[in-house]
Amino acid sequence: MNDADRAEERPERAPTRQPLGVAVIGAGYWGPNLVRNFQAGDRFRLRWLCDLDVTRAQRVLGGYSTVQATADYAEVLADPAVDAVAVATPAGTHLDVALAALRAGKHVLVEKPLATTYADGARLVAEAEERGLTLMCDHTYCYTPAVAKIRELVHEGALGDVHYVDSVRINLGLVQKDIDVLWDLAPHDLSILDFILPEHVEPVAVAAHGADPIGAGRDCITYLTLQLSTGAIAHVHVNWLSPTKVRTTMVGGSKRTLIWDDLNPAQRVAVFDRGVDLATPQDLGADERREALISYRSGDMIAPALGEREALRAMVDEFAAAISERRAPLTDGRAGLRVLDILEAASRSLAFRGAVVGLRTGGDRSPRNANEAAGERR
Repeated sequence: MNDADRAEERPERAPTRQPLGVAVIGAGYWGPNLVRNFQAGDRFRLRWLCDLDVTRAQRVLGGYSTVQATADYAEVLADPAVDAVAVATPAGTHLDVALAALRAGKHVLVEKPLATTYADGARLVAEAEERGLTLMCDHTYCYTPAVAKIRELVHEGALGDVHYVDSVRINLGLVQKDIDVLWDLAPHDLSILDFILPEHVEPVAVAAHGADPIGAGRDCITYLTLQLSTGAIAHVHVNWLSPTKVRTTMVGGSKRTLIWDDLNPAQRVAVFDRGVDLATPQDLGADERREALISYRSGDMIAPALGEREALRAMVDEFAAAISERRAPLTDGRAGLRVLDILEAASRSLAFRGAVVGLRTGGDRSPRNANEAAGERR
């Protein structure tokens, strides 16, 4: 057999998937975490780290890195080897930085929040959709094993119909200079809520109450109550002034109730077959109707097994998959827009002492509405 015959018999190799070129914009608090995770996998090749302080960017990369550091954002966008840009700059710059990247034909990942206003977020969503580019929000908590399991259980109906969600995120935290506790902490809980709710269940209105007992000039404690489209309720409590740190979420369903305690590594998620059952009158006999219609159920508790994986790594992999598969990521630009909608409505409610404020993004989530929203608010 000659070499030509042997060559014909060899099976063809599958084409090698080329890593996507990516640039990280911002080398401050969150940027180094993105740098580490982009470099850890084989889906991306980190090509640039851009920061106004080049020395800081070089320090993040280390002395032996082949990744280029620059303060010139235009230089990054002009590089044809850059397929995607991750924005980890202050929220007030998200619109300009992300919009420039989209207009340069780059896929974009944006640290939360998507923008500082709903109008700016709508512009980014519309721009990405018009250009056929991926726009993703770095809602990191949604990629933790615990939240992934909660979403799975809710969506497969293991908890039954969602009756309520109660989320607490409190600690003795850093009082921010430029934002209140609502905009600082609540985006985490609101992004998780958006992520775990079934498609047919969505917030339609919000009422918020806040307080500034220390005279900081902005609310340090806030309570949000969200009305859901099914008549269920969701509650979020955020607080900078608590002497203890609490990170818990409870999802109550018609079948079971789930509790997520993020500070309990031994049992982060527990599912309780305990609750209240209501018998309908037609199910009861004449004598039974005289008795209470409510009965209590007390069954087993199970703690689902959770995988161990860094949430940020899972988020980076989802970004790559969404780009290569040409699909919307799990936390796409519209997810970020829905969170912004609630935050703005909650701020209006705070200004009007807890008035109920309706939301804009409920119902139709078509691309047409994103374009219209962007146009109306420019």
